[in-house]
Order: sequence, then structure tokens, then C-alpha cells
Amino acid sequence: MSGIRVLVPVKRVIDYAVKPRVNKAQTAVETQGVKHSMNPFDELSIEEAVRLRERKKPVEDILAFSAGPTKSQDILRTAMAMGADRGIHVVEEKQELEPLHVAKVLQKVVEEENRNLVILGKQSIDDDAGQTGQMLAGLLGWSQATQASKVEIEGDECTVTREVDGGVETLKAKLPMVITTDLRLNEPRYASLPNIMKAKKKPLVKKKMEEYGIDLTQRLKTVKVTEPPTRQGGGKVEDVDGMISKLKELGAL
Repeated sequence: MSGIRVLVPVKRVIDYAVKPRVNKAQTAVETQGVKHSMNPFDELSIEEAVRLRERKKPVEDILAFSAGPTKSQDILRTAMAMGADRGIHVVEEKQELEPLHVAKVLQKVVEEENRNLVILGKQSIDDDAGQTGQMLAGLLGWSQATQASKVEIEGDECTVTREVDGGVETLKAKLPMVITTDLRLNEPRYASLPNIMKAKKKPLVKKKMEEYGIDLTQRLKTVKVTEPPTRQGGGKVEDVDGMISKLKELGAL
């Protein structure tokens, strides 16, 4: 078979360790002055692409991609420090991109860069849409496997294990293919200082969204964003009788 040419889309999101706050207008989560990092599911995707190469699979090239504000360059450099060979940044400062917008841009990148494998997170932790991978596979007419917990490639055949309700499912398909990653797939490496320095010299191409001719009409409207209701604190009981009494007191029995 020909070599594997991997595309790994990555997204800049609020760091998973930061507690999100709703802005005063209740239109979105506050992003100003908040720590951002790479979407955790995308870290898994970069790691898996690098591991394919380390397992002596014929990986020709690992291309990291991100669409969004200028600061998204930071996570592309992180992706390259983890092992990606180069990056493409499509700059879009004006508006939040919807999953379909991103999928259409990715379709163009796949075609221009002659990719035959796309590995991306099953969702991003900011909007939890979980749609981009499936939309991309549909636009390309490729096979897809979602929520992968194990990926094996032999020749041009890809075997993907995924956890489903009630068990484990194994899928087989031939490249080209779109795979979305789940948390059980691997444990992403930390980028070493030497690799961080090397990443600064790796190619990073900047492009404008206009170059792809994508219609960015908003199809979704956020009506309101609110904080979740405050949960009441729990209590302790001494024994089963105490628990039953408490449940009766609360009207649960």
C-alpha cells in the first residue's frame, strides 16, 4: 500500500482544569483572561498518530490543523512538539465556527494535502457537539469509526475497537478513513523541552478562511447560557434505620 498521510485537527479550548464562568450577558462562557489549552480528545489523536509511526507503520506525514483565532497557533506548536511534522492554521477571528463549517474546511484540506487518514477527537469539551468527524466522513464519502479505544492498521485495512452500551464493538474498514478518539485510546505524552524547541522550527502555514470559499452562515443560535443550579450538601447518618428515617423525612419514601 502507499504510505499513511495523517491529518489531525486540533482545537483551542478552555483548559479542562478551569471552572467555566458564564458571562454577564448570559450569551456564552467567559473566555477573556482564562487559561486555554488543546482539547483533551485532540491530544489523544496526535498521540495515536505518533504511535502509529512508532509502531513502524508506513506513516509518511502527520499534519496538524486548527481553525480559529491567532492564539490557536500555540496548540499547533504543542501538536508539533508531540510529534506532528507540520501545521496549517486557518485564521478566523470574527465568529465562532460551527461543526459543519470546520468539516467543510477539513474536506478541502484533505483533498489539497492528499490525506488518507483523519484522526480527531470525538468531541471538544467546550460545546460537546460531537459532530465534526461524522460530517467530514459524509462529505468525503469515507468509512468512519467513532469513539475509538484501540486502532490497528495492517496494510490498507484498519481495525478499530470501540466501547458501546453493553460491550465492545470491533470494526474493520479500508483506508481512506475518518476515526474519532475516545479517552481510553491512549495516554498522551508530555512534550519534552528539546521537542518544544524543535517544534518552533517546524513548518506552520497560515491561511485565511476566505481562501477556502466556505459559507460561514450561522445555522445555530445560542439563546441563553446559565450556570447549573447549586447542589445541596449531603448529610451523614449513623445506620440503616437513620437513613430510612431521613428518607421519610425528605419525602423520598
